[in-house]
Amino acid sequence: TSGCSGLHIVEVLSGCAIIVRGQPRGGPPPERQINLSNVRAGALARRAAQSQPDVKDTPDEPWAFQAREFLRKKMIGKEVCFTVEVKTLQGREYGMVYLGKVNTSGENIAESLVAEGLAVVRREGIRGTNQAKAAKRGQWSEGGGAHTIRDLKYSIENPRHFVDSLHQKPVNAIIEHVRDGSVVRALLLPDYYLVTVMLSGVKCPTFKREADGSETPEPFAAEAKFFTESRLLQRDVQIILESCPNQIILGTILHPNGNITELLLKEGFARCVDWSMAVYTQGAEKLRAAERSAKERKVRMWKDYVAPTANLDQKDRQFVAKVMQVVNADAIVVKLNSGEYKTIHLSSIRPPRIEGENKDKDKRFRPLYDIPYMFEAREFLRKKLIGKKVNVMVDYIRAATAGAETGPVPAFPERTCATVTIGGINIAEALISKGLATVIRYRQDDDQRSSHYDELLAAEARAIKNGKGLHSKKEVPIHRVADISGETQKAKQFLPFLQRAGRSEAVVEYVFSGSRLKLYMPKETCLITFLLAGIECPRGSRNIPGGIAEPFSEEAMLFTKELVLQREVEVEVESMDKAGNFIGWLHIEGVNLSVALVENSLSKVHFTAERSAYCKTLQSAEETARQRKDKIWANYVEKPPAELAQVSEEKERVANYRAVYVTEITDGLHFYAQDVETGENLENLMETMRAELASHPPVEGAFSAHRGDHCIAKFADGEWYRARVEKVESPAKVHVFYIDYGNREIVSSVRLATLPPSFSTRTLPSQATEYAFAFIQVPQDEDARADAVDCVVRDIQNTQCLLNVEYPGATCPLVTLQFSDSKDDVGLGLVKEGLVMVETRKEKHLQKMVTEYLNGQESAKSARLNIWRYGDFRADDAEEFGYSR
Repeated sequence: TSGCSGLHIVEVLSGCAIIVRGQPRGGPPPERQINLSNVRAGALARRAAQSQPDVKDTPDEPWAFQAREFLRKKMIGKEVCFTVEVKTLQGREYGMVYLGKVNTSGENIAESLVAEGLAVVRREGIRGTNQAKAAKRGQWSEGGGAHTIRDLKYSIENPRHFVDSLHQKPVNAIIEHVRDGSVVRALLLPDYYLVTVMLSGVKCPTFKREADGSETPEPFAAEAKFFTESRLLQRDVQIILESCPNQIILGTILHPNGNITELLLKEGFARCVDWSMAVYTQGAEKLRAAERSAKERKVRMWKDYVAPTANLDQKDRQFVAKVMQVVNADAIVVKLNSGEYKTIHLSSIRPPRIEGENKDKDKRFRPLYDIPYMFEAREFLRKKLIGKKVNVMVDYIRAATAGAETGPVPAFPERTCATVTIGGINIAEALISKGLATVIRYRQDDDQRSSHYDELLAAEARAIKNGKGLHSKKEVPIHRVADISGETQKAKQFLPFLQRAGRSEAVVEYVFSGSRLKLYMPKETCLITFLLAGIECPRGSRNIPGGIAEPFSEEAMLFTKELVLQREVEVEVESMDKAGNFIGWLHIEGVNLSVALVENSLSKVHFTAERSAYCKTLQSAEETARQRKDKIWANYVEKPPAELAQVSEEKERVANYRAVYVTEITDGLHFYAQDVETGENLENLMETMRAELASHPPVEGAFSAHRGDHCIAKFADGEWYRARVEKVESPAKVHVFYIDYGNREIVSSVRLATLPPSFSTRTLPSQATEYAFAFIQVPQDEDARADAVDCVVRDIQNTQCLLNVEYPGATCPLVTLQFSDSKDDVGLGLVKEGLVMVETRKEKHLQKMVTEYLNGQESAKSARLNIWRYGDFRADDAEEFGYSR
């Protein structure tokens, strides 16, 4: 006979068999089965093997379950000692078991069973039978034991319905078996359902079954199983059955000593699982916190763990920054306290996108307007964040990925992904809850995700349930936004509307430079390019031949970006240039951007500001900036007043007329002319080019037209001329501008060909230069303007004239033109005939000319010629007609 003490009861197999285990030392301790000698309790129910469908399940013997329960409640988790009396050849051990640490002095378990009438004595030596009989306990009670046999249910026909019917109320249960740390077999009471339950929200390492039937444990699988087993096996618990996806019952086990799910995570025996986390009813954030604690302590599964932001300083991990720009719908550009700009991507979200279509090939594809809900998402972020301070908590750094040599995999630079909050609101969560973004799904071991991932998943579930945004069954919103940047014809049609509108609302979409912006006009749903009026801003490298930027161009652009990018502004459109860009004033929260640039020494006042209402403000701002002598005024040297007076007195109008050949008159009374001096060069070039084309004719239809391309075009006379593509409506409708003559035409692309390099604008620049008449105001009335244009066409088109540049204009030089024979002034002739009005100038050296023109106007008025036939109409309704004196 051998004795052993200090062992714990792990499991009661039946009324007469138990499993004991010693203290763990460096891992789960070995188990030992002890059978009670000299007594017999009833056998518990057994399920028939699945491989033998003909064999029926074996039910409980009477009082068998009660015997098991008597021992379980008395002994589980308690220390016992035992003596082994018999060991069979097969290794089965029979002996006496006593409660307590000291041999044989504790309660004899076999005798207690017998005394309760739950076991029968096989031979003498065990007391208690007479006592049980006398008290009619257990097997000795009247009426037999049929009522003690359980109606065990090994499977449930409709597990999902069964789980739903419990409405997540705790159910009493006994844990009968632990398969691994996070999967148990439980007996639900009082109806005796035997169910397999997987813990919601977590997964422990498992035992992988090999082909030969053996099991290979994953790292820490045995330890995790022992952890759960030592705390829950055959314990009375309550289970909340939370969900049943794919016939798997998910639940949470509640025990007076704590929540096993959280404990497993905290001790590094389990990891969080996204797909089942959503159904966990006890607070998913507790599970994430427990897992985070294990990761930080690097325990067990996490012994080699490196945090995604481990190599970041605390100041780089969490900081406050100002939002300067929203990029599409999942990233923002912020300005740090250091003044540095940084792009931050919102963690774990995917912006709206079009699946399966390679839109990159379509040049007209604009993601912001053409991807459903992209515009709404961007606008949501823009309105919430632009110019505001936000809290940024970096979650992970997504490493740069190289683009595949083949295939559609794009190359991404390194991305800083973070949770961004404003006023306690997680912006990514707000975006997802409105259905304007979705949550990225990760591999289970991918730790690069939002620190609030579960809230994002919950927000997405709500958005799907409520049919918000991307999850809506309604038709997707369509944004038909016309881009009229550089579209001269469209811009011309649109100009009067904007001029009449006064101040119009706009959103600054892009800043090209300090004074050049792209605006979105919400009422008109169009995009325009907008140039600030009244100032001369330093130009960037892209706007200067040779590509060297003017000093402070970068600073001016940054100033404008910080002040207005993606902000709501008001604009006053005054005019447009020849490229279809609108010119005017931009106001943001009461600040005139032109004035702000001048005040900050980043722009000078342009002479065109003299005619505006903001002239005095601009000049005063410039004077103050000039006195400070910083930035563009740093090297400014003020001239003495005497010298200034002398210069202004000396400056007189320069009459330097040169011979030109007028080739084209536009509808707006501008005209194109060639210099007679270089005319011979053009003739030689055309002659050589046509000879070369005759010997090597271009292949018809081989030229693919793109806006801005130089090419050759076949005119109506059958000859080839140099041209520039201004717009491509379709292959059959290409808008071209003949660069040596100034006329425009819509042609089919078959009438276009590549311009041979030897005849490019490098060999000979464009010969047609655009001019406008000085000192005159073109009538806004279409009929009156047409009369003036007809007169000019009749008098000077395709004739040689003499031209003198009088002063610069917004789009082209303003000139006076003389007939080459009579030397009469063409513009003055139009004034005298009452076809146009005079535009007065304030420059002293031009006053003689202005007076001559005004006298001509007075004589036309007196004679009531053309526009003056009803008298001087300007006094009453000048503003209405857009005229001003």
